[in-house]
Amino acid sequence: MRRPSFVVYGVLAAFVLGSAFPLYYSFLVASRDNEALTGDFTLVPGGNFFSNAARVLDTIPFWKSLANSFIVSGTVTLSVVLLSTLAGFAFAKLRFRGSSVLFVFVVATLAVPTQLGIIPLYMAMAEFGWAGELEAVIVPNLVTAFGVFWMRQYLVDAIPDELVEAARMDGCSLWRTFWHVALPAARPAAAMLGVFTFMQSWNDFLWPLVVLNADNPTIQVALEKLQSGYYVDYSLVLAGTTLATIPVLIVFLVLGRQIVAGVMQGAVKG
Repeated sequence: MRRPSFVVYGVLAAFVLGSAFPLYYSFLVASRDNEALTGDFTLVPGGNFFSNAARVLDTIPFWKSLANSFIVSGTVTLSVVLLSTLAGFAFAKLRFRGSSVLFVFVVATLAVPTQLGIIPLYMAMAEFGWAGELEAVIVPNLVTAFGVFWMRQYLVDAIPDELVEAARMDGCSLWRTFWHVALPAARPAAAMLGVFTFMQSWNDFLWPLVVLNADNPTIQVALEKLQSGYYVDYSLVLAGTTLATIPVLIVFLVLGRQIVAGVMQGAVKG
């Protein structure tokens, strides 16, 4: 097998450095004071990161908002992965009347801008009595059209029809076939979907800003309070941003093995 050339490694290294530099620069600014930003540019961190982080904890309800984001993002991620895999399996391997039309309708919803649904969705959440509560952020995102499309496209080729038929002939119910055949086969794609969903839910700003109370925010809404007013302390803002990025990096590292397995499996199939 022919090994990649140095050009390929160079391009990959450039992409890695380009992706990692914004995170490092955020830490760089967070480790200094606001006045130091007007001085000479340097890549050496300062010694003020922990003091800036302490100011973040004193300025906003950081731990409460962090816990809220964990609850929202964790619940949404688990629900989207499970329900999208279940729906994707149904669209990929089950034959029922209207499945093609229903799948086209699900995909077509991707073309509808999310902002168009904010007002009716807020009215619905207020009618349910969930306005200001975390349920208003969790329930509308329990399943996504992108997740259904993603898992359906993966499971079409990942599970042979003969394997599903063999499981049915051995006496497996539809639910056992999904649990013991489809779900293990979908692990690489489910891990990637989980990372995408967690990042999207963690970074969501507009809908939590609209529907949640000021004393019950998610982390992104809470960070917005760090830059209110005419004077913006960028070292303080980026210190909070750096702290809020750590959980996303942890999730990526935990699911990284499954992501690599999914990429390698697709490469072998190709």
